[in-house]
Order: sequence, then structure tokens, then C-alpha cells
Amino acid sequence: MTWPSGSSRTVLTLRLLLLLYFACSEYVTVQASVHEYSGDRFVAKGGAFVVHGGSEGIYSSAPSHRNSTSLTDNGDSYIRFEKVKFRRGKELANFSSGLLHAIVFEVEDRETIGGSAYGGQRAVCCTADLAKLGVCSEGEIIHRPSTENPGWPKVFGVSFDLDEEVATLPSKSIEITKTGMYNVYFIHCDPKLKDLTVEGKSIWKNPAGYLPGRMAPLMNFYGFMSFAFVILGIFWFSQYARFWKEVLPLQNCITIVIALGMFEMTLWYFEYAEFNETGIRPTGITMWAVTFGAVKRTVARLIMLMVSMGFGVVRPTLGGLTSKVIMLGATFFVASEVLELVENVGAISDLSGKARLFLVLPVAVLDAFFILWIFTSLSATLSKLQARRMVVKLDIYRKFTNALAVAVIVSVGWICYELYFKSIDVYNEKWQNAWIIPAFWQILSFSLLCVICSLWAPSQNSTRYTYSDDGSEEFDRDDTTLTLIKPAPLPSNDFRSAPEARSVQDSNGLLNDDLEEDKTE
Repeated sequence: MTWPSGSSRTVLTLRLLLLLYFACSEYVTVQASVHEYSGDRFVAKGGAFVVHGGSEGIYSSAPSHRNSTSLTDNGDSYIRFEKVKFRRGKELANFSSGLLHAIVFEVEDRETIGGSAYGGQRAVCCTADLAKLGVCSEGEIIHRPSTENPGWPKVFGVSFDLDEEVATLPSKSIEITKTGMYNVYFIHCDPKLKDLTVEGKSIWKNPAGYLPGRMAPLMNFYGFMSFAFVILGIFWFSQYARFWKEVLPLQNCITIVIALGMFEMTLWYFEYAEFNETGIRPTGITMWAVTFGAVKRTVARLIMLMVSMGFGVVRPTLGGLTSKVIMLGATFFVASEVLELVENVGAISDLSGKARLFLVLPVAVLDAFFILWIFTSLSATLSKLQARRMVVKLDIYRKFTNALAVAVIVSVGWICYELYFKSIDVYNEKWQNAWIIPAFWQILSFSLLCVICSLWAPSQNSTRYTYSDDGSEEFDRDDTTLTLIKPAPLPSNDFRSAPEARSVQDSNGLLNDDLEEDKTE
């Protein structure tokens, strides 16, 4: 048996890859940003029965495509209903029903839906009082044309005939000619239609693809962040390779964070790219991106906490605090992972802040606990370094403390802005700027990582910043209780050996290593 030559193996490999690609393509269909309705039940709200069909920011169709007869070309924007069915029980199929409506409107036109009689409570369904005024028919949906957007809102519907259990909404495509936040609701006003459900799907498309408008800028952002992590990785790994013999355990941890950040940013980019191409959010990639992000945030916080405690720099171990640090990290990882899974996996609608309060609070509380513990530990470490006159390490820790303090102040300010932003944007009208909020946290964490990398970059002097196991850096010793002992005068003939004698122990009970470090600086 003869093996194929190098060129033949290359051709064979390419053929196998093409075959695998086309085989996989059979199972991947380009659909759109799909909102699935799988037996969703109508909920009573103010006299009407409602199912929310989706909300997305959509940019208007490109001008060159507005006169196109096809709604499948690139550059167009639309909302399309496919196989939307309303289903009622057999025991409720003994009468003909009123209309079951599908309503599509832009958020600025929300006031065109519903009305009130004599300034009373606003209602979506036409009441007897409104019917007497002649503005609508009792039992119908109240709506009027928009003055800002002619032809909107779009309202169409279907009704049940006698003995009919399923009513199918006509397939319809609605072209979007105005940029805005669009909403779809299924509404009926018949209280006799109990346990009514809706099935099918609606397909939403932007000019550049199927990503919802709020998410679209994030794809380019994560592409940029991937490139930024590559640049940081090149710098860090080049230093790591040059001085690998001098590498500290702390620097190994920083390497892990950089690698996790690379994977996270790359996965998010491909997640959004896949979503934009197919319209279906890839659950597998989303879960991996969320997991890598949760691990990175957990490891980064643990590193900052251990650095603040002086681990590997002024103390050899964490001692009895190890189990507490691990427990805090594990708890934060679980809370962060659950929150991000709920926020991202399968999420399509452009609705910010959807996570429930009991998922957000644990992460916020744990973050606050991390910050308190970090700054408390930093204060103790700085005091020890100053007492021991370790100038080099003290300078690094002061820079780290300043950077961390700036990051915390900026974070608090941004949280206040975020709360203000969400309070004034109840209806997500500012969706085009909403992507900045998650992007800011990524930029802030990346900036802090760059500061840490610059302070603790591998170098030929890395070992000067590590803990010395010669008794000069016993962290738990109370330096303030040491007795000051005046050394006995040295004989004149031993003058040349005085430096060696003084190197045994200085007046503070510290070995000469720290003094030598001071002299070097």
C-alpha cells in the first residue's frame, strides 16, 4: 500500500473539508431573526387578551431596495409572519368568534393603540362607552392612523368560524421604511376564547443581516476587542517567552486571564456573526461564550484579591483564607453564569434589563464584597510594605491601588448613568445607543487588565517582586513589637567586616535583602 504524495494529501483534505461543509449545509437554513410561538397563551391585560410577539430595533431598508418586489434581497428590512395559527379547544368551537388581531407598530406610535372614554382608564378593546361615542365597534381593537408614519400601525386579523379549532393568519410581509423600535402583539377581545394559544413564527430582518438592531453594533465591537486581546497577548507572551525562567505564579494566572479573554471575545464575535447570517442564535456558541466570560471574570477577581493580600509577593500562601477565597470565587462564578445564561441564551428581542431581580442582586452583592475585601487587604499590605521599607514592591502596589480606585470610581459613576439611562428609556426608544452599556464594562475590564500586565510583566528582574523564603518577609510577624537593639561597637581591626556583621540583622529585625532592594532603587 502506497501513501499519497504531499500535494495529493492536500487535495484529498480539501475535498473532505468541502464534503463536510456541504453535508453540514443541508441542516443549516438561512431563516432570519426568528421569534417562535409554541403554544403561547393569551394573558388578560386591561380588558384585552394579549401575547407579546417580539420587539426589535430595525433600520430602514436601503434606498436602492425600497422599490424592489422581492423581500429576500440584501439591503431590505421587513417583518414577516409565517404559519401563525390561533388554536382553541374543541369544547369552545361551537361559535363564531370576533377578530383575532396581529398589530405591528413603531414605539413612537404607541399612543395610536387604545383609547379612553371621557378621560377614563385607557383600554385597548372598544368598550360600550366608546362604542356609544361612535369611535369604534364594541369588542374590536381601538387604533387610529399615525400622523408621523402614514400607513401605520399595521393591523390585520382572522376569526374562527363555527366548529373551527384553528384559525390561520394570512402570511404577510411588512417592509420597514423608517428606522425605529418595532413591536408585535397578538390581541383579541373575546372573553369566551379561554385558553387560546398562538403558534408559528415571525421573521425580522435588518438591512445588514438578521441581528436585532441593538445587537448589531456589538458584532463589530467584539471583533475590535478580539484584535485588542491579540495585541495584548502578543506583548505578554513575547515577554513570557523571553523570561520564562523568571516567571512568577502570579504571572501564570495573568496569562490564563488573557487567554480566557481571547476565547471569550472571539466566541462572542462568531456568535453574533452566526446569528446575523442565519437569524437563529447558536445556543452552543452562546453557552461557551458565556462560560468563558464567567470564568474570566471570576479568575480576574480572584487574582486581584490575591494580589491585594500580597500572595506570591510578600507572603508565600494565603494560609487559612484559601478556602474562603475559593468559596467566594465559586459562588461568584455560579451566580454570574446563571445570570448571563438567562440574559443571552436564546434571547432575541431588543429588551434590555430582562434578568429577574433575584438573579442580578447576588452578582451585585458578591462584587461589592470583592471590592471591600480587596481594598481592606490592600491597606494591610501597603502598611506592611511601608514598615519593611520594600520600596520597589511598595511603588508597584501604590500604582495598582490607584488604578483600582479609579476603576471603582468610574464603575460607580457608570452604574448611576446606566440607571438613569434605563429610567428615561422605558420603551427602549434609545436602542441605537444601548450597546454602549455592555461594551463599556468590557473596555473597563480590559483597561484594568492592561494596567496589571504593565505592572507585573515578565522581566529579568521578576524574582525581585516575589516572596523571599529567607525569613525576611514573614508576613504574620508584628513588626511594631520588635525590640530595637543597638549593636555592640566593633573592634577597629574588624572594620572591614562591619558590613558583613550588619547584614545579619538590622535595627528593625529585618534581613539585609530589603535594604539591598532599597539601595538598588
